[in-house]
Amino acid sequence: MLAARLMQAQGIRVEGVNFYTGFCVEGHTHAIRQRDGVRRNNALWVAEQLDIPLHMIDVSEEYHDVVLNPRYGYGSELNPCLDCKVFMVRKTTAFLKEATALADAHEADFIVTGEVIGQRMKSQLKRTMPLIARESGADDRLLRPLCAKLLEPTLPEREGWVDREQLYGFNGRSRQPQIELAQSLGLRDWAQPAGGCCFLTDASYSRKLRDLWQSRGRREYSLDDILLLKVGRHLRPEPHYKVIISREEGENLFLEGYRKQFLHVRVLSHAGPLALVEGEVNSVDRHQIARLVARYSQGRDTEWVRVGLFGRDGQVEEMLVQPLAANAIPEHWHV
Repeated sequence: MLAARLMQAQGIRVEGVNFYTGFCVEGHTHAIRQRDGVRRNNALWVAEQLDIPLHMIDVSEEYHDVVLNPRYGYGSELNPCLDCKVFMVRKTTAFLKEATALADAHEADFIVTGEVIGQRMKSQLKRTMPLIARESGADDRLLRPLCAKLLEPTLPEREGWVDREQLYGFNGRSRQPQIELAQSLGLRDWAQPAGGCCFLTDASYSRKLRDLWQSRGRREYSLDDILLLKVGRHLRPEPHYKVIISREEGENLFLEGYRKQFLHVRVLSHAGPLALVEGEVNSVDRHQIARLVARYSQGRDTEWVRVGLFGRDGQVEEMLVQPLAANAIPEHWHV
């Protein structure tokens, strides 16, 4: 938002490019979870505030290789941040060439990002900035207005398209200088400036993804897999199956869309969650699952709860079970 506004202040026409990887927090969890406050896709919202066109591109299939085989490795979790940045700048470069050839957009002279040296410990280091420009193919047409004065002048600066004196030299993890700049530019609202944008940086989500790979014996995923990892309470009572239990009405509604693909479980006698069962289960497992789901229903403190298990073939099995006690759910069940 800041980088684009700084370019606009110099009379440069800006267009936005936003990539959907499948691991974005935006537009998914923010929309599903029943939370107070404004729900919005921040990329769309920022484009509206800046009055710029926005190109939203689904790269979820191509992004597989970035996640599974990062050339520069992972961060603290399963976040391939450096490879991700190279990938996105490379995709932007390719998109601009394709759009220009199709006359769908004005020819772009250079690419702008909002990176700040030292803000991210893997992808935003001074020594990795040239690597990103080189590996992505953008070379010195990649301008970082917020930290440009700490880097070598790029082509837009050397050619006089951009006045380097009006750029900045921000450094480090503090967002206070950026917040002060935003206020000076008349911006009064912005997205959360730190974290929360990619599930691969989240320890809990990364643990669930590792569990998925371990349970299947291979490092692979589908789009549905990674969407389901974002939703619900995940428990694995046995190595051969996992139960995904919704935590609120919004998640209930989301999981409804998957109920025909899984054995799904509902509490019939009380208000309660919808649960999906991933894996093949026997009669002992089914009884355990029914008791587990009953534990998270409004009948958790009653002696008996009626539970329905709905098969993918349409068959329904009803059980009258005693809910598991809270202390009967081992910590290691929680994925």
